[in-house]
Amino acid sequence: MKPVIMAITATIAACAGPVPQQARPAPEPAALSADAPFRDEILRFAETDQATPPPKCPVLFVGSSSIRMWTTLAHDMAPLPVLNRGFGGSTISDVNRYFDRVVTRYRPRAIVFYAGENDIDSGQPPAHVADQFRRFLDMKWARLGDVPVFYISAKPSKARAAQLPRQSELNARIRALAASRTDLKFIDVVSAMLSDGRPRDIYVEDGLHMNAAGYAIWRDHIARALLEGNVAEARCPH
Repeated sequence: MKPVIMAITATIAACAGPVPQQARPAPEPAALSADAPFRDEILRFAETDQATPPPKCPVLFVGSSSIRMWTTLAHDMAPLPVLNRGFGGSTISDVNRYFDRVVTRYRPRAIVFYAGENDIDSGQPPAHVADQFRRFLDMKWARLGDVPVFYISAKPSKARAAQLPRQSELNARIRALAASRTDLKFIDVVSAMLSDGRPRDIYVEDGLHMNAAGYAIWRDHIARALLEGNVAEARCPH
């Protein structure tokens, strides 16, 4: 067992249990139109919740395919209760569109967020992408109060090596935002995923998505951030 995971285990064992915090109720999500982006995946989440109720007060992982494809997430973050709600190749605006369906309904103790890379790939300026994330934080504050958000930096990859400068600008903007807020933590995975300034060999055949070695880097960095953020002892919103 990794030292960071061992430390989380010890913290949870010593914790008497999360204390609820005040949060505002969310409006009932509107029905999805037939052409809504990622409609089938979003509806499948609701079906899965009915068949297998999600853990109460989870650490919610939300965002794009790098989250969706993290098949070992529950094992990697054990014993923290986690829930994976990554979908499609989503952008931050997609997460915002379905905020009440993929975030609010789970009343998470903490949110681990990965999106923004696809936004950059679609040609959106880093400043606009950062503004979309501020909107996410605004909705989070309105619905869940001071529940902490852990933002994973846009990752370097072989397939999108040419986008590194714009990814770096986005990362710098989110890092600066985190420095001004107590409910946002920035997790920098970039340097660990590079070797001599180039993406390491930690990707599957498409050169974009990570293999087990890539997820091991994420596991260690995220687990350390959650431990430092005392997430095991975090309060749960009503």
